[in-house]
Amino acid sequence: MDRIKKRDFTKIRTPHTYAIIFIVVVLCWILTFLVPAGKFSTHVVEYKDANGDIKTRTVLRADTFRYSYNLNRDFLASELPRLAEDSAKLEELGIDKEALDEFLQTDPSNWDQSQLDEIGLTDDTLYELYGENFYDTSKRLHKTAGIWGTDDFGGFGFLNYIFEGLVTGDKYGSAVGIVALILVVGGAFGIIMKTGAIDAGIYAFIRKTKGLERLALPLLFFLFSLGGATFGMSEEVIPFAMVMVPFVIALGYDSIVAVTVTFVASQVGNAASWMSPFSVAVAQGIAGIPVLSGADFRLIMWFIITGLGAAYMMRYAEKIRKNPELSVMYESDKHFRDKLEQTTDEEREFNLGHKLILLEMLLVLIWIIWGVTTKGYYIPEIASQFFVMGLVAGIIAVIFKLNGMTINDMASAFQGGVADLAGTAVVVGMAKGILLVLGGSDANTPSALNTVLYSIGNALNGIPSFIAAWGMYIFQSLFNLVVTSNSGQAALTMPIMAPLSDIVGVSRQVAVLCYQLGAGFVDAFTPVSASLIGVLGVARIDWSKWAKFQIKMQGFFFIIGSIFVFIAIAINLQ
Repeated sequence: MDRIKKRDFTKIRTPHTYAIIFIVVVLCWILTFLVPAGKFSTHVVEYKDANGDIKTRTVLRADTFRYSYNLNRDFLASELPRLAEDSAKLEELGIDKEALDEFLQTDPSNWDQSQLDEIGLTDDTLYELYGENFYDTSKRLHKTAGIWGTDDFGGFGFLNYIFEGLVTGDKYGSAVGIVALILVVGGAFGIIMKTGAIDAGIYAFIRKTKGLERLALPLLFFLFSLGGATFGMSEEVIPFAMVMVPFVIALGYDSIVAVTVTFVASQVGNAASWMSPFSVAVAQGIAGIPVLSGADFRLIMWFIITGLGAAYMMRYAEKIRKNPELSVMYESDKHFRDKLEQTTDEEREFNLGHKLILLEMLLVLIWIIWGVTTKGYYIPEIASQFFVMGLVAGIIAVIFKLNGMTINDMASAFQGGVADLAGTAVVVGMAKGILLVLGGSDANTPSALNTVLYSIGNALNGIPSFIAAWGMYIFQSLFNLVVTSNSGQAALTMPIMAPLSDIVGVSRQVAVLCYQLGAGFVDAFTPVSASLIGVLGVARIDWSKWAKFQIKMQGFFFIIGSIFVFIAIAINLQ
């Protein structure tokens, strides 16, 4: 026995992010065999946003859940002719009588929902008319993707999750919009990094502060948290991280600290926000309570949670500063350390050209924040603004001959910056593929995800208020592992959680609190978050390594969140 060679578990390699996502995709695919598909009818609700303007949002109707079934053609064959004779009802439904009469001449055994949709008898319309009677309820259907296929040939296959994930959405969101943003920002910062202005600025800061630089981290944590709390800062963190990673490493910390002080801080602010237009305002509007109500409680909560989050970060950061080799990112961060160490004295000189570039960067960042908060700028505008930032920085570098920059060097630097983040852009598409395999996040389309949502809502019915509220918080946290859009999660969950809170004796304000805490904190952990993956790509951190650190912090935040949920119930937060 003594001769048996013991395995050194410290040298076991953690799975690559791509491998982890693939495993999750397979598990989700298997889940769709076990969980039947379900759907909800939807309707448009109006609510006031944080500015008092009337907004609309399509949300599900909690009392309309049904499983996916085949059509009961015999029932329809007997009922639709009666409907065809009811002119008033046809007019109310907007159905052309001639089209319906023509349809009724066809063989009922061949009828399917797509044919009914063409004449205006959608699944939702038929459900309103006949309840579940128009279904053949003898067998619940599953929405399970094939192994291989496309929408044009054989239907979506889960092994095509990368391509399908990459091409979903539009320029305003995941995945296409986020992928494009990441590539454009990567190229812009490729130019900026080539100018040497950021490196020179870091050295100038360190020389001037003389040991007080450690105070910068808690201050930055509060600033990024404020960004998350006020305008839902998330995708905007990616370019900030490009500056913060080398800066934090130069101070003696690691890239994990850099991501924590930027992205994690922004999500802490999002979780504890009293005014975010993308989370609290939407959720409160859907829940039917005054927008920005409960702001005093949330403002106190934001300050306490942000302070505790900064303290947690500093405890880890100081441990790394005293012994850098304790960091799991020590070897990976060598890329940044070597780059800083190889900087010549001439490059460390902080001259007028460097100052102009940093000033220009600051002005563009102010422009972005102003645009997001007052003009509603989003992904397309932000991408354009960062491209302008990179282009102007390159022109300044050419004029001042920084690092011998030429026009061709600008183009090459842009190309290099895009290449550096191409792998991260692919992860965004892969993560989106997880949601596609589960059937998507559309409440009006049958999917396993809708069934899970409905089942959890039912499970929380009839239990004590404290436990029910805690269950809501746990559910919202778990749900955010696959649906990371704050407004999207609000549209899917709040129509169920708001009336459920009435039944179990929890105020709707508490239901919103459970939503925002769960949706905010977990965004800093889940590999499905396009923004997180973008920031990790900038920092060269593999998600599996990030998860080892973040899982402990998530536990810390979960305990804090649970305490505030219990306090909210105890004081009957309204």
